[in-house]
Amino acid sequence: MSQAGRPFFPRPRTAPMLDALKAKLQAEAEKLRYELNVTLPSEIRRAVEMGDLRENSEYKAALERQRLVQARLGQLGERLAKLSNVDLKQIPTDRVGLGSRVVVFDLQMEVTETYHLVIGDADEFAEGHVTMSSPIGRSLVDKGVGDEVVLRLPARTRKLRIVELVTIHEMP
Repeated sequence: MSQAGRPFFPRPRTAPMLDALKAKLQAEAEKLRYELNVTLPSEIRRAVEMGDLRENSEYKAALERQRLVQARLGQLGERLAKLSNVDLKQIPTDRVGLGSRVVVFDLQMEVTETYHLVIGDADEFAEGHVTMSSPIGRSLVDKGVGDEVVLRLPARTRKLRIVELVTIHEMP
């Protein structure tokens, strides 16, 4: 019980990577909602006041932008819903999963590479980020340190050994 006499329910643990992505998407959605509800209606009103709508390029451009903004808001809503449904308890603590940073050693080329597994529909990828649905992502998922992975690519087949793993649970 809390001091106020109500039951205390601890907040579920979240991952900083997911929180940062949610914040970024929410900020974009907020900007788009403002554009949809404030900016575009005034642009459309201004274009209507110009007269003949059949040959009014400003009107057509504003309507097209309105459709694009509505579509993007729909996409953002879906992505935010997916992110809200991510259950950290379902992500392994000792094997590669969402948010894991994986260091692999290429057994043929004798080089070390680092990959960070991110959500499949992420828009921006930093160096070394791979999606869970990419060939490298699929080959690494559910593997642990010491496991050897065969990565089949169109140009060649690579053999990798996982030498280090930091899961989403261990990230700061």
